[in-house]
Amino acid sequence: MAIFRCNKCGHLREVPNQHIGKKVKCPACKQMMPIHDTLHFIKNVLIKYFRVRKELSSLQEGLSPTATQVSNGNNENAEIDIFNTTVMTESQQYEPILKWFEHQQIQIKVDEEAVDTTGFFDEVAVKLGDNYDLLKTVSDKIKRIQNKGYTNMTLNLSDYSQEEAVFIKEFCQELHEYAFVAKYFVKRRENKIHLSLQTAQPIMKFFNGEWLEWFAFMKLMAFCHEHQISFSGLRSFTIHFPEQDKNELDTFFLIKKTIPVFVECKSGEFRQFVDKYSKLRKRLKIDKKQFLMLVVGLSDEQTQGLTSMFDITIVNEKNFVQHVSTLMH
Repeated sequence: MAIFRCNKCGHLREVPNQHIGKKVKCPACKQMMPIHDTLHFIKNVLIKYFRVRKELSSLQEGLSPTATQVSNGNNENAEIDIFNTTVMTESQQYEPILKWFEHQQIQIKVDEEAVDTTGFFDEVAVKLGDNYDLLKTVSDKIKRIQNKGYTNMTLNLSDYSQEEAVFIKEFCQELHEYAFVAKYFVKRRENKIHLSLQTAQPIMKFFNGEWLEWFAFMKLMAFCHEHQISFSGLRSFTIHFPEQDKNELDTFFLIKKTIPVFVECKSGEFRQFVDKYSKLRKRLKIDKKQFLMLVVGLSDEQTQGLTSMFDITIVNEKNFVQHVSTLMH
């Protein structure tokens, strides 16, 4: 369906796609207005929304003396919304990490957009990770359909309890509200959800595994913030060794300016990467307990067994934060 929106009176309604581009009279105020492609209209609205939201956040942080305290590692401001801030993009926030790598003669290239939480990637990632046992059906199917080049998928809610079905519907509705999917509707008689998927690269990358990086980053930040522990954090950045070879790192935190915590995130096959990251751990001179491979979906028994076998620590989405908390002692 296309969308009609009157700029004069705010009247909003859906109309058939064949009217896209035409101008019609608003049924409420009779003003002539164009009919828009829904996806294009939403994209433009989101661009403006994020721009205003970011400007507002910058203004608020400029007015609030405690906003910079978080970026300096002094997490006394319990009021800051970690899911909606640009504080982590400020250079003084990640400067301790720069110095930590420089001490080992390693250069790093920071992607500040990767730690900007004013979008919705972080919220969706945390909800997905916290409820992965139930929601993995949704995320895995979206990933599979997207990788095949298709844009439509159906979820049969008859396979779930009433409580689980309600939760899945709410999650899919949130995906639609945040524009992670283009369309969402429920066929109540058939008890099915129909989704039209996004083809935008950021959304495809998110479901292809980037969501787990966001999950790890936000869970670590929430843990430190909640316990008022000083920290610096980065996500999705590149390091260059003196020999000029480079590695892309998923998540790295420097806690209390002295405790490095490395997190490599794997939402799919991980076994072939164990040796690679065991060697990287030794090059970075990080203790095994602080060098984590977060593998989603593993049992606690599996993570314990694999950790005892290899030179890195294997964790899952459930025991990840608990393990980090032990490092504080």
